[in-house]
Amino acid sequence: MQQNENDILKRVRKIEIKTRGLSNEIFAGKYHTAFRGRGMSFSEVREYRAGDDVRDIDWNVTARSRKPHIKVYEEERELTMMLLVDVSASRMFGSTDRLKKNLMTEIAAVLAFSAAQNNDKVGCIFFSDRVEKFIPPKKGRSHILMIIRELIGFEPESKRTKLSEPIRFLTNVNKKRCTTFILSDFLDSSRDESALDDALKIARGRHDLVGIRIVDPREQSLPDVGIVELCDAETGRKMWVDTSSRAVREHYLARWQQREERIMETLKHNRIDTAVVSTEGDYVAELIKLFKQR
Repeated sequence: MQQNENDILKRVRKIEIKTRGLSNEIFAGKYHTAFRGRGMSFSEVREYRAGDDVRDIDWNVTARSRKPHIKVYEEERELTMMLLVDVSASRMFGSTDRLKKNLMTEIAAVLAFSAAQNNDKVGCIFFSDRVEKFIPPKKGRSHILMIIRELIGFEPESKRTKLSEPIRFLTNVNKKRCTTFILSDFLDSSRDESALDDALKIARGRHDLVGIRIVDPREQSLPDVGIVELCDAETGRKMWVDTSSRAVREHYLARWQQREERIMETLKHNRIDTAVVSTEGDYVAELIKLFKQR
């Protein structure tokens, strides 16, 4: 259903007031500490000294001079933040007072305003099982408000999810190192785990990737409410389930835990720091914890 233009603008303003306040008061400094300095540019080559990191050795210069030399880097004055935002159909789920979509929008806004406080550029990739929209990185409040407006009103072409697609696109479109937040429930309807692992491995070598998983308590466990019809928002598959059966509820929980373990193992294997934020939880506390871990 198309949203009224005035309603969208009101929601943009409401989100700006809330999230800009949070970014000013809480996150700007923590973002600077956690991510500033992650973007480094090549400065010069000098001879190796005791204590230098051997991973910085320039083997070409070392071979020519027959003395070990290392590459010296300096912090880039201007960094880029990319937001990879899941716009598949599963984002429209929520069993509490907010949808996963609304939570993703708020978190994206907080991160964007925090980056703006540090004079960084912000770009955005909306994805389903394809790249739905690419917003190139820019600075400024009006640019961030445009991203928020798109997050609220954007209607994707596809309902499904394939996480490897936006990550591959990021690698191709951003040659310069950037800090990238992946906002998604990570419920990949393609089930192509090897493609995701390969895409993350390549992107992780070039960019600073951070996962923010948005979950809902009803995805983990079923309440005892009798016979209900469940529908997969992305595939359209429907099935009747007897939630009064303890065996059914336990099977549902076990399947969720298996999927959870696979997701977290993939992220851990690729050394991607991850925060898990529930629709019934406090995303501020989870983001602060994530930033402190870095």
